[in-house]
Amino acid sequence: MIYDVTLNIAYDYPAAVKDARHVLRVRPRELDGQSVRTARVTVAPHPDEAGRELDFFGNALDQLLILPEHEALSVAMRARVEVRRALPDLEATPTIADLAAAAAADRETGPTGPMHFLGDSRIARRIDAVSAYARELIDPAAPAGEAVLAFASRMKADFTFAPGATTVDTPLQEAFAKREGVCQDFAHVMIAALRGVGVPAAYVSGFLRTSPPPGRPRLEGADAMHAWVDVWLGPDMGWQGFDPTNGVTVLDDHVVVAIGRDYSDVAPIDGVVLTAGPQKTSHSVDVVPVGERVRKA
Repeated sequence: MIYDVTLNIAYDYPAAVKDARHVLRVRPRELDGQSVRTARVTVAPHPDEAGRELDFFGNALDQLLILPEHEALSVAMRARVEVRRALPDLEATPTIADLAAAAAADRETGPTGPMHFLGDSRIARRIDAVSAYARELIDPAAPAGEAVLAFASRMKADFTFAPGATTVDTPLQEAFAKREGVCQDFAHVMIAALRGVGVPAAYVSGFLRTSPPPGRPRLEGADAMHAWVDVWLGPDMGWQGFDPTNGVTVLDDHVVVAIGRDYSDVAPIDGVVLTAGPQKTSHSVDVVPVGERVRKA
């Protein structure tokens, strides 16, 4: 599947910003099964300095410095991405018990090494109640791939997708206790749960293609940024994506932007601004198969 992807992020500030420094993580990644044909980022006001690099995990960073005073910031990303992922054989994976032992013994220190995704991270910390939830539902003798998919499906059934029920700062334990939240909460709970039983799990941010109702054209702006989980399934299969919000394995509807230990590693925009008062932000996403008709909302 080939997609045209559009992301727009806007900030409005209550007072003029002086000396803004930003790090953007908005460009789709080059990965096995995902190829970026074109990608372009535009920013207003125009940056005084701009540079690009990769972080430790291989995510594309845009480093920006904006010196003139400004009361608004806009970021637009346009990309064409081809996604063709093979259907994984989840049965042909080690048992959960064997996988946990292999992960504990692995000494790969590169960005895909499971050791980086086993312990506590800034947001996804192991919590006794979350680990107990995982142990109750995950059979250590089951093939790891099948067990993780079943766990993602169970999370979809047990948790309610409720925009507005949480914020970006809501602690993981609160979202778990409420059993509601958004994709970010689902991903953090699943990561903490899997790490709690010794399974390496990473946070993935990106885009999800959504489909309009039958017979209706796709609306512009109908998509949003999404989050899911990559799970290490052993040295043979490596990393495989699972989406607990939807209870599915990650195939061609998902476009990867950034991978890290939790949201703090992959936030679309980070940085420092000098201003006063609360800022307002909005974003919209379009993930449109090439050639599909789009109607303005």
